[in-house]
Amino acid sequence: MINKGNTCITCINNFTKPFLKIPIMPLEEARYHIPKKVEVCEYYTISDGFCRIYKEEDGIIELGKQVILDPCQVSFMNLFINGVLQPKESYDVQGGVIILKTVDVPPKGAPVILQMFKV
Repeated sequence: MINKGNTCITCINNFTKPFLKIPIMPLEEARYHIPKKVEVCEYYTISDGFCRIYKEEDGIIELGKQVILDPCQVSFMNLFINGVLQPKESYDVQGGVIILKTVDVPPKGAPVILQMFKV
């Protein structure tokens, strides 16, 4: 010990060195889930400005055969009118038909897109 005035200072060499032990981690199994296949079907049409009911025959012919699947055949669906996602309460889908429940109709020339997802 070294005395400096009224305080005692212990020499640093008197301390024992700390014992550091690296913990052994248990082995873990890595499991990967293969993502499910998702099939996306889309129906495209253009609003005429006064119709609330759209059928498969109203689809854009240039894009090929347009199909509106029955809701029982798909996991979920989204309806976009003029690029805006519509709430489920504002439309009804049956096999081959989309029925809009809103008071107003889409403006003339607005695209109507129904996305249907099968998981």
